[in-house]
Amino acid sequence: MDFELLTNVMRNAALQAGDAIMKVYAAADFDVRTKGDDSPVTAADEAADAVITVALRAAFPDIALVTEEQAASHNVRASTFFIVDPLDGTKEFVQRRGDFTVNIAYVVDGVPVRGIVYAPARERLFYTDAAGRSVEETGPFAKDEIGALRVISVSEPDNAALMVVASKSHRDKDTDDYIRKYQVRDMTSAGSSLKFCLVATGEADLYPRLGRTMEWDTAAGHAVLTGAGGKVVRFDNHQVLTYGKPGFDNPFFIAAAPGVVLEPA
Repeated sequence: MDFELLTNVMRNAALQAGDAIMKVYAAADFDVRTKGDDSPVTAADEAADAVITVALRAAFPDIALVTEEQAASHNVRASTFFIVDPLDGTKEFVQRRGDFTVNIAYVVDGVPVRGIVYAPARERLFYTDAAGRSVEETGPFAKDEIGALRVISVSEPDNAALMVVASKSHRDKDTDDYIRKYQVRDMTSAGSSLKFCLVATGEADLYPRLGRTMEWDTAAGHAVLTGAGGKVVRFDNHQVLTYGKPGFDNPFFIAAAPGVVLEPA
């Protein structure tokens, strides 16, 4: 794989998808439909998916593509594949809360080795560079020119005073009970894959998720966190979370800086 080309293609596709999303977001109103799994979908999801699909197919026609919005792709079985959530956090989008992202990841042998997370409404852009390091780019996010970059890194946490990030839309009693096992300095909430990025930048130390997610929800954020020195492990046994599972369902998981002493399930 030409990782410099990969980075450029993924970055450009995410930015174009972000433009398509924000065009719908800026409208006075937009339709919200319900998919078979009871999750919402909008024209923004579909427009972003189309943009990303065209870009990835053009540059990498031989690499399998799995995307949330194309049900037929959910039957893909490949050791190397792209996995895409064109609009992660549709509930945040519909409620105009801003915490939604474009997620694109490249998976090899169960590992998301490269990824990009773009939050267009928050104007934050995180990705793995050609060398696999995670960076945050500052705007204005020109398509043809990469802007100023800073290498990001996880925190060196104080286990007596942890910063925890949790979901805005999916917080529940089980999550709160698990968080209470830790000594917590403060908590914040965020939507979509931004939670991985907050751990990757050191803005949080720990993100536990005790709820259903799919691989397209997590792969890009997982890649960014890994490139920043962090880890994502299964909740039940603390083994590394892997990708390409049947149905692309995830178990519960924990994302953290490696210095966090993880409590058992």
